[in-house]
Amino acid sequence: MKYFFIAGEASGDLHAAALIERLLQVDPSARMAGLGGDRMAAAGCRLYQDYRHMAFMGFAAVLRNMDAVRRNFRIAEQALLDEQPDALILIDYPSFNLRMAAFCRRRLPQTKIYYYIPPKVWAWKKRRVHRIARLCDAVLGIFPFEPDFYAQYGYQCTYVGNPTAERLRPILEEAKKQPVSSEKSYIAVLPGSRPSEVTHCLPRMLEAARRFPEYKIVVTAAPGLENGFYAPYLQKGETLSRDTYTCVQGAKAAIVNSGTATLETALMGCPQVAVYHLAWSGLIGLLRPLAQRWVFSIPYFTLVNILAGKEVIRELVANDFTTDKVAAELQRLLTDEAYTKNMLADYEHIHSVLGESKASETAAHIIAQRR
Repeated sequence: MKYFFIAGEASGDLHAAALIERLLQVDPSARMAGLGGDRMAAAGCRLYQDYRHMAFMGFAAVLRNMDAVRRNFRIAEQALLDEQPDALILIDYPSFNLRMAAFCRRRLPQTKIYYYIPPKVWAWKKRRVHRIARLCDAVLGIFPFEPDFYAQYGYQCTYVGNPTAERLRPILEEAKKQPVSSEKSYIAVLPGSRPSEVTHCLPRMLEAARRFPEYKIVVTAAPGLENGFYAPYLQKGETLSRDTYTCVQGAKAAIVNSGTATLETALMGCPQVAVYHLAWSGLIGLLRPLAQRWVFSIPYFTLVNILAGKEVIRELVANDFTTDKVAAELQRLLTDEAYTKNMLADYEHIHSVLGESKASETAAHIIAQRR
């Protein structure tokens, strides 16, 4: 069997690598190729393009890098034609991946198409559900409510488990065996994985954390960014960590750029405040009530609150993302024990909602059985 993967960012590279490892256990002679990152390559995937040359977020960034975007499409199309894979496995990254699914369906009709970690159409762009169902042979969801969402439109989606929970499970089990320290002396700052996210978010995140000089500050670095990228933002005594999980587990509280990192932080039991930068934040802030009514299908932005069905962590988005508001919420996380105790109890509920299924293992068996 020949498998072709497309992952356009760090988290996709991580989850694709786990799936590649599982597929090779099922079929040791399988051939892996695709677009992704170092983890996929280490798992045995031949890379045609590194995701670091693909991770453009937002309309403006795409426009500025249009030549690179077109080049990436050409690379992916030619690679698919060269490989003639038995299965195309798409990992999130919807704008690019849906176009590649359409190309594959048109030019390689014999290739099975699987969407593992499908786009969050339940949050926005609901209409994409029809295109996904039309183009894909199977949709393998990672949130327990996704099958019901697809069923509303008459389509099938299989919940295979959550890959973030799967990855963290052994880490958390190991942590339980270690002595628990009550001395948590630092604030963790998780500014995101893309350069633009770090540039827009990190200065405000650090400024808020610096209002609590009794705590040290540790910033987590993204796999695709060098230490020197962060150096201009850090002051004396502020450190950079490339071990995000250990960093978050030992923190008193965390400031987290919204995304998968909020779920990781919750599963590791660290109190947090979530932030998210949007261009034209003032205008978007004024229009947010309308956007949440007409554009977004859910009242929350973070996975933690979506899974819980209520506000577990504070979300500071667009014009709400200010240093003063982040600092005010951080003050509460650092001093209000009852508040953080309730937050940690809600985290435990999220653990139970996600279940114990091993996402990569379940997905690998589904894909391998559909030869």
